[in-house]
Formats: sequence, C-alpha cells, structure tokens
Amino acid sequence: MPVDDANAHSASIAVDVTADVAYAFLADGMNQSYWALGSLERRDLGDDLYVGTSMFDGKELYVRLRPNAELRLVDYFLGADPENLVHLVESRVVPGEELGRPPGTCVITNTHWRPEAATDEEWTMTYYLWKTEVYLIRGFLERGAGAPD
Repeated sequence: MPVDDANAHSASIAVDVTADVAYAFLADGMNQSYWALGSLERRDLGDDLYVGTSMFDGKELYVRLRPNAELRLVDYFLGADPENLVHLVESRVVPGEELGRPPGTCVITNTHWRPEAATDEEWTMTYYLWKTEVYLIRGFLERGAGAPD
C-alpha cells in the first residue's frame, strides 16, 4: 500500500500556466468547487470562510483560506464547525523558472496533514484523493477555464 506517511500526504503536478494564474485560482475559495471533492457546491460565507458538501458522506465542511500572495501559498483551515477549524491543508505554487523549467509554467504542491481523529481507512482515501485532485486542478487551469462570474 503506498500510504507510507502517517502524518502528511503531498501531491504535486507541473502545470502549463504561470504561477500567478495558478495561485489566483487556488486562493479563491469558490474555485475549490472545481477540484476539492470533499467540499463541492461551495458557498461563500464572507471573510475567506466557505462551506461545501462532501461527495463522500454528504456532510458539510467549512474551510477558511489564508492566502499569502508573496509566497504563492494558501493555507486552508477545515472542520465541521466554523468556530473550530484546524490548519490541515496548504497549496504552494512555484514558478517553473525557479525550478529550471520553461517560463510560463509552474509546479503546484498540495499538502494535507493527518488529523488525530482520522482512521486508517480515511487516511488511505485521502492519499488517493490527493493524487487525483491535482489532476483536476491542472486540467481546469490548462483548459483555460476561467471561473464563471
């Protein structure tokens, strides 16, 4: 079984868009409706707080974003209660040029830390989910699909 890290899962993918385009997409909480399978049908509650519905169990998941444009980093705080969110996820975008890759490209890396209450089955699902979601992000960005107004 490839779930070999008991503390965090990471998934990265090369994308043929600029780092700024990728960061802007990830820093907009409404865009998670296009790739975050655990929090679809997003609603904006204001103050960088969003809620969506998990396609796995139908439960609502609250997410607060803390974007940092200078670092092209987005921290995501998650939970069932908007008053008790935990920092479990981050997305980082690195320009391709900084990695010796062609200009106009980037690498997106998403990291998910394991919460104390996660069962082994949930953690295994998260591993596969994480590997899938980066492909959803890349597909959306490379198709040039801007988020609807």
